[in-house]
Amino acid sequence: MAALVVYKGRPALAVEKGDRLELTLPDGARVRVRPKDVLWLHPGPASLELNPPEGEEEAAWELLQGQVVDLKDLAELVYGSYTPETAYGAYLLAQRGERFLLEGERVRARTREEVEALLEARRKREEQERRFQEGVRRLREGVPAPEDRPLIQEVEAMALGERRESRVLRALGLPETPEAAHGLLLRLGVWQRQNPHPRRLGLILVPPELRLPALPQEKRVDLTHLPAYAIDDEESQDPDDAVYAERVPEGFQLWVHVADVAALVEPFSPLDQEAMRRGANLYLPEGTVPMLPQEATWVLGLGLKEVSPALTFRLKVSGEGEILEEEIVPSWVRVRRLSYREALGVEELAPLRDLALAFRRKRLAQGGLDLRLPEVKVRLEGQEVRIRPLEAYESRIWVQEAMHLAGYAAAHLALREGLPFPFATQEAPSRRVEGEGLSAMWEQRKALKRAQLKAVPAPHRGLGLPLYAQVTSPLRRYLDLVAHQQLRAWLKGEKPLSQEEVLQRVGAAESMADLVREAERKSKLHWILVYLMEKGYEGRGILVEKRGGQGIFLLPELGLTAQVALSKPLPLDAEVRLRFLEADLPRLEARFTLL
Repeated sequence: MAALVVYKGRPALAVEKGDRLELTLPDGARVRVRPKDVLWLHPGPASLELNPPEGEEEAAWELLQGQVVDLKDLAELVYGSYTPETAYGAYLLAQRGERFLLEGERVRARTREEVEALLEARRKREEQERRFQEGVRRLREGVPAPEDRPLIQEVEAMALGERRESRVLRALGLPETPEAAHGLLLRLGVWQRQNPHPRRLGLILVPPELRLPALPQEKRVDLTHLPAYAIDDEESQDPDDAVYAERVPEGFQLWVHVADVAALVEPFSPLDQEAMRRGANLYLPEGTVPMLPQEATWVLGLGLKEVSPALTFRLKVSGEGEILEEEIVPSWVRVRRLSYREALGVEELAPLRDLALAFRRKRLAQGGLDLRLPEVKVRLEGQEVRIRPLEAYESRIWVQEAMHLAGYAAAHLALREGLPFPFATQEAPSRRVEGEGLSAMWEQRKALKRAQLKAVPAPHRGLGLPLYAQVTSPLRRYLDLVAHQQLRAWLKGEKPLSQEEVLQRVGAAESMADLVREAERKSKLHWILVYLMEKGYEGRGILVEKRGGQGIFLLPELGLTAQVALSKPLPLDAEVRLRFLEADLPRLEARFTLL
């Protein structure tokens, strides 16, 4: 005779087989289990065709409030008899948990207060669900009401990457992605131009509020009698390097002065830890978020005060661009700030020009690459998006080559002195591309391997240098600051960071710097697309690649690339007119047509 039991929430027929039970499940399958693995309902005989009759649940509960009874007693009170069907019905009532609650093998009748609380909770859930569905309907129709603000906030959190799922998007049949959330907010008119990318990447968007210590009293070489020029874009607000060169019998003497940030930011200090956490300054069209307190720029920036503290690299360089001698000293310098355009008219910079071009020739002869693709500066000024192509002034080359020389010399010094250092490296490109036009540069850039920062020296093939380190932007890049901390420790005869400590900093800073670069790239593209959507565009495009019937065009005035169908054969580097059609702001995509 088979008894009725419950096994894993389902009814089953049980027959004793020694110390085990053989169960027959509703699907006909048979399993053997221990007696303690089941809940006994009825001794049988029973079948699995169970249709509990109508009963007097409420009357039984009124009688039993607060009491604990067996399933058998509950079945008799509710249904007037104890059969397999009524036993199963009593079990279902207890499982439902409204008036009765299964506790082990017995059933407790809830108190009146418990039942009323449950009913009130159910009413609230039903009301919340009704309001939710009404809100979803309004969002679907594009007419959100003030009471839908919680639903909008959920979608905003999704768009900003602050949550991974959204019931609202799911109810609307939309993908649960930041891009889908962004698109919905635009369609609803809740967002218009908001840039979600820095927050979506989890970046800190406020400056550090740490206190800056006073500049230490230490010996510095007075170089205020020498000219020094901080040359940068006109809108630059954080000048952290200055240069000057003069001719000497051996060739040139180059002075590269760099903001002496490590004088105030020591390893393991709160300022150091905060800078490592941020990795680099975050340059957005909306403004700059510095990795150090804003006061650091005013105290250490070159040319912001009459006299500035610096770490100076004095390099003697041959006429062919070979470093003959180097010296690094803490200094005082008097700096004049110039734009790249203004620098072209300063006759005193002629030796810097000649030195830069000589060193550039040397690097290129050693395999360095000369890639000069169009770039633009994007800024948000009030509500106006401004896009300014960066002019290819020769003075940019002068400054770049001076910085390369300083990094080359610092890397050599670190290797020679056994100083653990964050070396910048790059493997050789997968192929060399011949040609002078933009299409050749485009193809060559595609063949580049990613530059890496390592705690061990290796060549930088893209620059054509056997060793290299970035040392000229400690206000803006954390690993430049680490390099300065190591150089200062060496100069003062103190213990520098170990190889392992440098490696840890390289890993931490690079992971954050990757996010910073991604946020800068996506934010720049976001505001370019906003500009296009608001003002439209028609301008020149240069064909740099062909893919079947499609062409990849560079748009120099926008700093964009566009894939456009080719209506007729065109040679590479052909210049055409393109017109903007539409943009998908959430996906950062734009469509153009060929005129």
